[in-house]
Amino acid sequence: MEREAHYFWAVRIPDDVKQTIYDELTRIKPIFQFKRWVDLRDYHITLAFLGSVNPHQLQSVIHSVGEALKNQKAFMLDIEGLNVFGPQKAPRIFWGAVNKVEQLFQIQAIVYKTCLAEGFTLETRPYHPHITLARKWGKSEDFKMVDLETHNPFREKALSFQVNEIVLYKSNLENTPKYEPIAVFALTK
Repeated sequence: MEREAHYFWAVRIPDDVKQTIYDELTRIKPIFQFKRWVDLRDYHITLAFLGSVNPHQLQSVIHSVGEALKNQKAFMLDIEGLNVFGPQKAPRIFWGAVNKVEQLFQIQAIVYKTCLAEGFTLETRPYHPHITLARKWGKSEDFKMVDLETHNPFREKALSFQVNEIVLYKSNLENTPKYEPIAVFALTK
């Protein structure tokens, strides 16, 4: 049974950066034994989750977000660390932390407000940019928060990259990779 497709706007992470993240995670996976690891091709930073979308609404939001992003400039972002969401003893989500760059929050606000104006119901919690890396703690013993610092591959040197594109992705949960780019908007240099 095929699930209904969901859509979300996100920052595209360059392929070489995705590979570096994956390579670093491969080294520390024995310490962080989560059940499901995200495919490296699916790494991204969500800006706004839309859920299911009808075809007319999809074309309209693509056009509106494209117009709203027209003069936005590319910017640098750093992956600085690792963290978790959920109970500290058995986290639900393992994620990569990015630095709090004003341009990222401006882009997110533009996308968010444009989607609201298009009639979407969006997440109301404060925006917390991150890269989901894995899900569901998989060991019987408790997760150790101290491991996030002692085994952080980005502690000594953050992984920097330029944010060049904002993408509308479609979720295809039965596929690998799961996320298919539907619309891509380049930020100006």
